Amino acid sequence: MGRLSSLITLALAFALAAGSVRVAAGQEVDPAKALADIQQTPLSKGPHGENPVPASAVTLSSDEMAKVQGLKARAAIVMHYAGNDWARAQVAGLKAQFAKMGIEVIAVTDAGFKPEKQVSDIETILAQKPQIIVSIPTDPISTALAYRRASERGVKLVFMDNVPQGLEPGKEYISVVSADNYGNGVVAAHLMAKILHGKGQIGLIYHAADFFVTRQRYDGFKKTIAEHYPGMKIVAERGIGGPDFTGDADRAASAILTSNRHLTGMWVVWDVPAEGAISAARSWGREDLVITTCDLGLNVAIDMAQNGLIKGLGAQRPYDQGVTEALLAGYGLLGKPAPVYVALPALPVTRENLLEAWKEVYHTEIPSSITRSMQ
Repeated sequence: MGRLSSLITLALAFALAAGSVRVAAGQEVDPAKALADIQQTPLSKGPHGENPVPASAVTLSSDEMAKVQGLKARAAIVMHYAGNDWARAQVAGLKAQFAKMGIEVIAVTDAGFKPEKQVSDIETILAQKPQIIVSIPTDPISTALAYRRASERGVKLVFMDNVPQGLEPGKEYISVVSADNYGNGVVAAHLMAKILHGKGQIGLIYHAADFFVTRQRYDGFKKTIAEHYPGMKIVAERGIGGPDFTGDADRAASAILTSNRHLTGMWVVWDVPAEGAISAARSWGREDLVITTCDLGLNVAIDMAQNGLIKGLGAQRPYDQGVTEALLAGYGLLGKPAPVYVALPALPVTRENLLEAWKEVYHTEIPSSITRSMQ
């Protein structure tokens, strides 16, 4: 995965570019060390407070792989939303690993962030009698009954990031696999503090929904700023509910900028809303605004490459997450005991390591639109 090389590259880049940020008398935070540490040890806890198990611990032996291949199982991928690079990479990782395991993917659905659509998707898929469903719930409460019905029919459930309310890990579902979302929020805070030298006024745009992982990002960012950077003050917050996350964030960012003329930084919960914040800042002529976010999407990567408003972000590893989810589905088919919460470490990304990070996150060549923007 190139994790070690990324860690070394990033640490050197920050050590040369930033140095330490003084936050209190006699105390300093070293951004390079803090960011390197996050890459080694996930900070997030699972939905039920579980300690994370690393993805590297999830494996199938050659004999186990042969047994899974002999089952000729069928799987469905039930997404909350498929319109971003993260979702596409998840699906790509799942499909690639399922192919190696002889598992046929019979459906990939997109609920458009609508719980009622996802419930309908699950009901339609169950009629096709899959052995596996890998999914991320749009809403942990309103979708719970549909997932429980799938479990009762013997379907092996593996979740991405979020789990339905009331389902018991290890019994009604195999496992949940997540990025270190809390750590990604922490990464975004340290990156902003480095760029702003530990001083300034910040606005926040968060996800106004009962969504476990986006709440973790928000908590990680706020706590890091509060505990380590007293020279930085969060002066405004706005929530967005979607499904038009870009438009919602554009309006939220405009409202924040209207009321806070001295704003120096803005954190946005993930890359698609961050595109809206970029639009708002440019409408206000605020090319000096520092924006950090989570998730390495194509459009924010291009903005970063062009030395635009996105100065840093915490990236997930969605392709590797998909591979891990597929392997855990194999655990379910074999009746092999599985860790109930698996987390992949956060990856700090700035312009300095953007090209290497793209390859690590997506396992693909770098799009020409990014490389051209770096020139």
